[in-house]
Amino acid sequence: MSRSVLFLFLICSTAAIDIRAEPTDALASQSMERRIRVGELQRRYRLHVPPKLPATEKRALVIVLHGGGGTAIGTERLTRFSELADRAGFIVAYPEGIGKSWNDGRDTTVSKAHRDRIDDVGFIAAIIDAIASDYPIDRKRIYATGISNGAIFSHYLAANLSSRIAAIAPVIGGLADPFHKNFKPEQPVSVLILQGTRDPLVPFDGGEVAWGNRGKIISTAQTVKAWVKHNGCTAPSRSGSLPDKDATDGCTVQSSSWSDCRDGTGVTLYTLEGAGHTWPGGAQYLPERWVGKVCRDIDATEIIWEFFRSHPKR
Repeated sequence: MSRSVLFLFLICSTAAIDIRAEPTDALASQSMERRIRVGELQRRYRLHVPPKLPATEKRALVIVLHGGGGTAIGTERLTRFSELADRAGFIVAYPEGIGKSWNDGRDTTVSKAHRDRIDDVGFIAAIIDAIASDYPIDRKRIYATGISNGAIFSHYLAANLSSRIAAIAPVIGGLADPFHKNFKPEQPVSVLILQGTRDPLVPFDGGEVAWGNRGKIISTAQTVKAWVKHNGCTAPSRSGSLPDKDATDGCTVQSSSWSDCRDGTGVTLYTLEGAGHTWPGGAQYLPERWVGKVCRDIDATEIIWEFFRSHPKR
């Protein structure tokens, strides 16, 4: 299959997720479509609020960012964060990027978000304010996660909105090049990184993202080093292997954590040995030969929430 044909499949990946009868379809139908004006643009996002949420009790807000070519509803179904939110009692927002993409700090003009230099950081800040005006949001527990382009953007978002974001959890997406050269967040931010070593689109060791002049990212090791240095972590990493719960998935997981960081922050890396451009524990949204394997040893959604829950802003 040619790269151009494969790219068309990848652009349609969220559509493939959308039509699948996922268990969260009923929950997705309960989410609200919201619009908000940011500058001259009318922007959209989905909002999921657990039923019977206490009117005065402050709740965490988790912002979930779709990948390039993705949609909010497709990402809601893939990650199942709405289902977890109902059990754990937090609020979830699923923003929609302009042209299904995010301006994440890469040097590229392929996507409209990059070409038009869309202020997506301002968009997320506006979402936070809008939700906080309607619901009791805990300002110390505002988090962001995302997949692929959404993961790259979550690094960019945290670096530019560090005073408001307590923690991020990028899944298969590193720190953008050339943005990393100006990486100077105002405050420390806790970071959980999940990256597959056999990702055919966002390489573990950095370099070109996919193909067609879509910009670059730095390596996973460099990304971790940047956050460890910024957060002032003094304790050496603690590493170990997680249980191989599914011996048939072609994946094993190594965990490395850095502690004694400023303001109680932490940095953790999950190296998904053998995994591809996929959400751990999620759907095989495209054939393995195109995007690689799904790691079944962990549930990314559950792990991300546990990390967030343990890392509020001080």
